[in-house]
Amino acid sequence: MSGRARTPYGSEVQIRERLNEQRAAAASLWGRVGPRTRDVIFILVALVTSINQIVMPQLDEGLIHNTLALVFAVVIGTASLWWRRAHPVALVVIGIVIIGLTAIYMFALIGLFSLAIRRRDRTLVILAMIGIVVSILGSTRPDRFSAGNTVATIAVILMSVLAGAYIGVRRDLLVSLRDQVTQAEAERDLRAAQARIAERSRIAREMHDVLAHKVSLIALHAGGLEVNSYAEPRAIEQAAHLIGLTARQALADLRGVLGVLRADESPEGSDLAPQPSIGDLPALIESSSQAGVRVELSISDGLDVPEVVGRTAYRIVQEALTNVHKHARRAATQVSVSGVQGTAVTVEVRNALPVSVDTLLPGAGAGLIGLRERVELLGGQFVSGETPEGGWLVKASIPWPKGSLSVDGRVVS
Repeated sequence: MSGRARTPYGSEVQIRERLNEQRAAAASLWGRVGPRTRDVIFILVALVTSINQIVMPQLDEGLIHNTLALVFAVVIGTASLWWRRAHPVALVVIGIVIIGLTAIYMFALIGLFSLAIRRRDRTLVILAMIGIVVSILGSTRPDRFSAGNTVATIAVILMSVLAGAYIGVRRDLLVSLRDQVTQAEAERDLRAAQARIAERSRIAREMHDVLAHKVSLIALHAGGLEVNSYAEPRAIEQAAHLIGLTARQALADLRGVLGVLRADESPEGSDLAPQPSIGDLPALIESSSQAGVRVELSISDGLDVPEVVGRTAYRIVQEALTNVHKHARRAATQVSVSGVQGTAVTVEVRNALPVSVDTLLPGAGAGLIGLRERVELLGGQFVSGETPEGGWLVKASIPWPKGSLSVDGRVVS
């Protein structure tokens, strides 16, 4: 599978392009700095912005005037920055308390910034509102209330929250794109695995359809030679000729199957030999008769079926006769193909109770399973099993596809 395969998020190529764009946008100087290095930078910024109030306290009335206590508050706030990524909520709470006591904003701003990166929920909104209220009440006296200070305080806090939220959204987007790429790759691998399984099943089904019947005929002819080893030379020569002819046909069919499988991957795949259909059933019956199996064939007059229906009907008869060769080679067999134009085609292969229970070739039942899959894919019904008389019945009803082509290329309504 190529990278052009579609996913719910677009093609894999498009997802990778978006991911690369986001990575390029995030590959700034700040993005290339390690987490602990960023922590150190935040600590230095907080100390620098607090140094003025530590050295020359200019706090309003009602706030801490003790320089030692002020230094202690700054140390607590600075130490808490080291855990800003692991405990951003605690850092915001400590920062808000420091605002109320010392009017130093930086710890709360860094805390809100870090919290907004990791979560954008009700907790962030509530803490931001509390920070705004505490900042306004703690930094202005009622007799010197300034609308400008209030607006500036709100703006600074909102800017820190929005900056953190922007970075958080970008990070979430990168994670989402990585997940989409991973999912697209997993879907691509799954489709490739499914395609391989389907192709292997198709190859196995075609090989079984083509070779099983011919091999069973060869085994029948060889068994006849073994039983009639003292027959007339002419009869032995004829049986040997049939064995050789059937073997050559099997090799030719095998080459044809391999050619079809290869042609599916090449532009010349359209120049394929026609597939067997109902019109080829008499030759199939004749080959079984030459092997000593008594088969009667009945086909409705004027039955002109679509190509896919004819091919499926042929495979059903071929597989059913193969099983007769294996398990009931001395039993009389009736093959019936009937249908009404435009409705459905019914294929029935019925053999009587076998004279001997000895089987010439082993069977695994894979052929009948493959036939059921073929018929059900066309929307038909397939049954097989023992009859009340002790024989065996294979019966399939194949619906007539609308607007399909018949074997001779005409449109069948």
